[in-house]
Amino acid sequence: MFGALPVKSSMDARGRAGEHRCMDLPTPALPPIAPDLAQLAATLFEELRAAHHDGVGITRETYGAGETAAMRRVAAVAQAHGLHMAWDAAANLRITLPGTDPTLPLACCGSHLDSVPQGGNFDGAAGVIAGLLALLAAQRAGPRPRGLLLLVMRGEESAWYGRPYLGSSALFGAFDPAWLDLPCLQDPALTLRAAMLREGADVAAIAAGTKLLSPAQISHFVELHIEQGPVMVARSVPVGLVSGIRGNHRHPQARALGEAAHSGAVPRWLRRDAVLAAADFAMRLDASWRVLLERGEDLVMTFGIFTTDPREHAMTRVPGEMRFTFEYRSESEATLEDFHALAETEAGEIARERGVRISLGKPVRTPPARMDPRLLALGQRLCTGAGLAHEVLASGAGHDAAIFANAGVPSAMVFVRNEHGSHNPHEAMEMADFLEGARVLAGLLMQGAEELDR
Repeated sequence: MFGALPVKSSMDARGRAGEHRCMDLPTPALPPIAPDLAQLAATLFEELRAAHHDGVGITRETYGAGETAAMRRVAAVAQAHGLHMAWDAAANLRITLPGTDPTLPLACCGSHLDSVPQGGNFDGAAGVIAGLLALLAAQRAGPRPRGLLLLVMRGEESAWYGRPYLGSSALFGAFDPAWLDLPCLQDPALTLRAAMLREGADVAAIAAGTKLLSPAQISHFVELHIEQGPVMVARSVPVGLVSGIRGNHRHPQARALGEAAHSGAVPRWLRRDAVLAAADFAMRLDASWRVLLERGEDLVMTFGIFTTDPREHAMTRVPGEMRFTFEYRSESEATLEDFHALAETEAGEIARERGVRISLGKPVRTPPARMDPRLLALGQRLCTGAGLAHEVLASGAGHDAAIFANAGVPSAMVFVRNEHGSHNPHEAMEMADFLEGARVLAGLLMQGAEELDR
């Protein structure tokens, strides 16, 4: 299990390695964002907000009318500026600026336009709009050998069908046909299959595992996203460079199974209290989490739901069953596996001590994804050369970039400072920060292939 480790994270180690490389290579320049393109971005953000505000926040359902309408608005702007656009079999949108040498793999960027219910206006949309600005800026700069591709991908959020990365998974033939029968969490009568058909996807091709894009067609992939945590605000940096995207193990149906009893008649030594057993389990793992962080492991852990059955619970009843959800995330697959083993060990100890069985249930696993260290180093040089304060950090949230990285495509991510977190109506990204992030994305997009060829 967890062995002796140096007191530094893998993220810090990669960050320092990137800094050393920055000293050895020339400093590239960040491309500018013209004032009219900055105004176009502001207008698009406002149009998306006005079109999809639900009275509280922003709602654009995965494979729903709002997501489709937002994608069509972006497609219309791209067409009006002479970019090429097309829809693939998963109903993803592809916007292309062709290069002069069609034999070269495309430099690719992208993100998503669906949201959680009553979410914010920048989650996903910032990456799409930044990518559009990059293509338009490159178009103005004149012909270049390598073409550029902006992907607007369907269904990144898991809030609607319980699975993330639907559109990006379909790109590489990694869409599990069983997902087509998933019910919408907000409307169980609607399946993902029906929603995809309604929005124009070729469900038969997706079910057959047809690859819509080959990794060989792409030189590299870059995604811009708002930071969904508080680190960049706390450290006063406008732009972040992502070292990796944490994978996760999720246990959505964990239970502590004891024995219901009268609260006044059963002494402590004869109780099999499910609530105290589950609480003991959570606190033991919390203590282990603190120790692992002190030893340099990258790990976050959450108990999201913690409840007894409302049909049975009462003030005078010792609970016989406790239901909870449990997830943990890390940049390291080994850390995830070791923490899972630790959780099972603690569950066994609690069963022996308290007479309560803790069943974690079958985990839902998403692998971590490492961003390409060469692109990370280029991002650092771009920021340093422009005098732009930046931070190297891991992404605790999932992103489509993880699918590209794990498909073998060299990938990078740029974070933009954003107050009040994400997945809520109070996202507060400043346009000045967005434009700095968009410049970094454009630099990585247009210079990344050359960096990879060094």
